[in-house]
Amino acid sequence: MSATDVPATPPTAEAAARTRAPSGSWISWIALAMMTTSSVASLRPSPTMAVYGLACVFLYLVPALVFLLPTSLVSAELASGWEGGVYNWVALGISKPMGFLAVWCQFAMTIFYYPSLLGYVASTLAYVINPALASSGVWTALVIMVAYWSGVYISSRGTKGVAGLASGGLIIGTLIPGAVLVILGAVFLGQGNPSAAPMTVDHLLPAWAGLASLVLIVNNFLSYSGMEMNAVHVSSLRNPARDFPRSMFLAMGLVLMIFILPALAISWVVPAEQLSLTAGVMQAFDAVFAQFGSQWLTPIVGIMLVAASLGGMLTWLAGPSRGLLLISRQEGYLPPFLQRVNKNGVQQNILVTQGLITTVIALLYAFIPDVSSAYWIFSVITTQVYLIMYLLMFVAAVRLRRRAPDHPRGYRAPMLVGLCGVGFTASLAALLIGFIPPSQFGSGNAGLYFVFVAAGALGLGLLVPYLFYRLRKPSWKQPEGSSS
Repeated sequence: MSATDVPATPPTAEAAARTRAPSGSWISWIALAMMTTSSVASLRPSPTMAVYGLACVFLYLVPALVFLLPTSLVSAELASGWEGGVYNWVALGISKPMGFLAVWCQFAMTIFYYPSLLGYVASTLAYVINPALASSGVWTALVIMVAYWSGVYISSRGTKGVAGLASGGLIIGTLIPGAVLVILGAVFLGQGNPSAAPMTVDHLLPAWAGLASLVLIVNNFLSYSGMEMNAVHVSSLRNPARDFPRSMFLAMGLVLMIFILPALAISWVVPAEQLSLTAGVMQAFDAVFAQFGSQWLTPIVGIMLVAASLGGMLTWLAGPSRGLLLISRQEGYLPPFLQRVNKNGVQQNILVTQGLITTVIALLYAFIPDVSSAYWIFSVITTQVYLIMYLLMFVAAVRLRRRAPDHPRGYRAPMLVGLCGVGFTASLAALLIGFIPPSQFGSGNAGLYFVFVAAGALGLGLLVPYLFYRLRKPSWKQPEGSSS
């Protein structure tokens, strides 16, 4: 169906959800907000941003205005009017092939996200058990493999359990530690201690350093990626038209607080020179606790941070791969093997196949000493791939508003065209900035770096889905409710 084929009076998303969601499988809008926040927000960047002191507020608010706000409001309108997630939005707004490209890009970016996230889990656990393990590739590989396959097992039991674990991980491992940082920072100032970073108005803006400053802002708004991901679960809400926008606004507020307040608190207590860009969140907690003679809390917080990271991983496991499965079964975009589901209706074969790739990356982590630079390039590639999806989503939203203005929507984003224009421009700028080598590669070959990133982004983001699309067969379509 093309965008011009949108029916004039289709069923509402709420009616569709009521006919599709099985009894007893509802999740609350608060739980969905927690899942979304868990998949986006983290305390990991707090020490890095604390280096900039009060300017971190500016560095977070600008990306929030040009990326987080458009993404959240636009996806809220789309999800409250059309179920099916990003595929359906882009398929109806542009075309079905572009819809498949969008959902593929949303899924493909997770290929290198899991090893990166679980590598952070490994280093955090090492800080709790034995800091020397943090430099052990074998330890990192073992944690990545054990954590990922455990996540697959948990996800295979259904969405309800994932929602509970993701929400619990967010509360235990992000909200509570973040609140502890803010409270301790306020107490530190309340005791009459001067702030380690100046908190005057003239320090609200970061020092301009040319292109490096632009890269910093762009990299920051990429931290907000993922706000639209859990729209695939809109059919699990009792009243999607009302509840999904509510969950998105709650998630937006939580994400901003989690990013900004802990970073400020760290900048009050710990001098910037002690917070190198590679220091890590555990060092920041240790330094803050040292001010109060409570360093015994550091390992406890480490375990809590691991819980948050694992909760975020479960959310990503449950989201993009689910969207890819649904549309592949409907349209036959993937071979039958990858479309098989278990007794709980979970896309287990997709997760297992991705797990094999994750295992290979983990082994590279263990046995190739200089894998970090190449791995960083892979991470850039997957970010570029994800941005393709955002570009398509913003275009589709504008076309749907113009071609189907009377389609029932539970929420209508204000100034949608302007929001999409800002979001599209920001996403395109981020995609282009990604081709510029960072300072770590300053002595390397910039041309070679560009070739690697461009080839990887085009291969993973365009060539692979194109091959799946071209090789598809009518027999790959699976009937509704089939488990084969």
